[in-house]
Amino acid sequence: MNATRMKFLDQARIYVKGGDGGDGRVSFRREKYVEFGGPDGGGGGRGGDVAARAVADLNTLIDYRYRQHVKARAGRPGSSRGRTGAGGKTVELRMPVGTQILDEDGETLIADLVDVDDKIVLAKGGAGGQGNAFYKSAINRAPRRADPGEPGEERWLWLRLKLLADAGLVGLPNAGKSTLVATVSGARPKIADYPFTTLHPHLGVVRRGDEECVLADIPGLISGAHEGAGIGHRFLGHVERCGLLVHLVDGTQEDVADAYRTVRTELAAYGHGLDDRREIAVLGKCDVLDPGAIARKSAALAAASGTEVHPISAVSGYGIDALLGSLLRAVRAWRQDRRSGTPDAAGWSP
Repeated sequence: MNATRMKFLDQARIYVKGGDGGDGRVSFRREKYVEFGGPDGGGGGRGGDVAARAVADLNTLIDYRYRQHVKARAGRPGSSRGRTGAGGKTVELRMPVGTQILDEDGETLIADLVDVDDKIVLAKGGAGGQGNAFYKSAINRAPRRADPGEPGEERWLWLRLKLLADAGLVGLPNAGKSTLVATVSGARPKIADYPFTTLHPHLGVVRRGDEECVLADIPGLISGAHEGAGIGHRFLGHVERCGLLVHLVDGTQEDVADAYRTVRTELAAYGHGLDDRREIAVLGKCDVLDPGAIARKSAALAAASGTEVHPISAVSGYGIDALLGSLLRAVRAWRQDRRSGTPDAAGWSP
């Protein structure tokens, strides 16, 4: 059997409506052997809610491309003998961890589902109406009033997914990011020799001994990406969730320092603290460079980045082990800072 490949979708617009409350009932007791009857109409049931919950086994919003209207069931009407109608069931929407829920304007944040089982009610069900038994009093012993159920809340919402990863792999298009992710993890992104091979972010789990981390392959950034050039700034949002950055520069480029600065400029222009993230600089495609070129370009990249440079080849495996060691140490430090609640050099603030 061929496995179906799920498409990545990181943005969706949905309509949600809570169930309407059930109507109250007008009813009177009419048993033969009851000397005095009286009102016994019950109230209507409450309408169901529409809620969202973060789950661990999803990494795309593709379900909401085909399910854009979500409505909960209405409450049942009341009945005689004072019986309350049954309430409508809550409709629970399963969403990936890292989903942001925004109001219809696309800017007002309603909820940020950053942990498994985070939950929020998106549209409350309406209250059920009162039956005539509720209105019985010493003055009015036979009320014929019953209330209709209240309508459920309804609204349009935007869903925006920002992938949660320990590290984000950034660089210019065709820098070799997808090849690196495929080499160090079980991810199998599409790889080809043309710009913008990666049109969607990919997640790979990197394992070394008993340690592991999640590495996100972010689509290539070009000059003007923060303004929407190329694939656009929407993918820069995924970098926001990454604890640190792995900045891969194509070693075959003539000016590696300029390539590095292009991406850093876009990160700084986008804001949200991306330019403050802890960074690991990597010089890729070293299998096609001679030792002198590797040394020269590593020095140029180190001068531009102000940090140690890891020369690697994802094809031959050159330098990969040393890179993974540095990556896992940096991830370990970031996680410790995150648990302690202290903002660290990666710009993380709980």
